[in-house]
Amino acid sequence: QLSVLKVSPVIPFSVSVEWNVITRTIISLIDQEDIPSNGLGESGLGDTAFSAFLSPKAPTAGGWIWGVGAISILDTAAEDELGGGKWGLGPTAVALKQNGPWTYGMLTHYLVDVGGDDDRADVEQAFAQPFLSYSTPTAWNYTLQAESTRDFEIDETSTVAIFQVAKTFKAGSQILQGR
Repeated sequence: QLSVLKVSPVIPFSVSVEWNVITRTIISLIDQEDIPSNGLGESGLGDTAFSAFLSPKAPTAGGWIWGVGAISILDTAAEDELGGGKWGLGPTAVALKQNGPWTYGMLTHYLVDVGGDDDRADVEQAFAQPFLSYSTPTAWNYTLQAESTRDFEIDETSTVAIFQVAKTFKAGSQILQGR
């Protein structure tokens, strides 16, 4: 059995009158039972993903919000079984449109390893995440998304559909979302 808690703050920084840099860090806390290599379980920090997008502050004339930048995978796993043992780097992009209570778009990236344990599997993968979300007047969010990963090292594609229910709320001046 595998349980993962992901903490993913998204933080915008103004870099000019017209542009933002938006960072997104995904920190994974993992609890995995019955690991095949040792028959036991491990718990702790997994690898960390960090993305930075350069994005115009204003949507396009057609209402699209977009950003391009870089993603990195940091070998931060507390135990070998909880991470890939590699450092990765690549381009990333996001585009989304908000139409009333609806938000839809796509997040994508391409990653290759740039270092790490030579005994661990190499990384070369593409990722695409189309999404569709509906927000209620009471700040409940219903999201349908797919996460599709193409692993070029093992010539395999995996796709999973995810339905999420989340509540957006404020803690002081900070806007948070619980899923």
